[in-house]
Amino acid sequence: MANIDRIKVRHKRIRKRVVGTPERPRLAIHFSGQHIYAQVIDDAAGKTIAAASTIEPALKGERRTNANVESAEKIGTLLAERSLQKNIKAVVFDRGGFSYHGKLKALADAARAAGLEF
Repeated sequence: MANIDRIKVRHKRIRKRVVGTPERPRLAIHFSGQHIYAQVIDDAAGKTIAAASTIEPALKGERRTNANVESAEKIGTLLAERSLQKNIKAVVFDRGGFSYHGKLKALADAARAAGLEF
């Protein structure tokens, strides 16, 4: 089984238990080969409350890839700030099937440091 298939299987298993509500939306993370995407989602309404990614002009670097720990920290901080502006303080964390280390851990720690609770 290819690595991407393992990630998809893990993500399906996680999503059975992790559900975002209006009081505690879901913080979903995705990494492509070149970019990092993070969203705060209310699954009950099917709406994205806040989002941040490395494809935004303010965060886009001059490197070929922006999927690194430094960028992940910036995304975590930015997403937490945007969530707090919309009065979202607590979220459930959806790691998207990815292992909790490296970029994922950096993003989560930066979001916690900026004020999100999960």
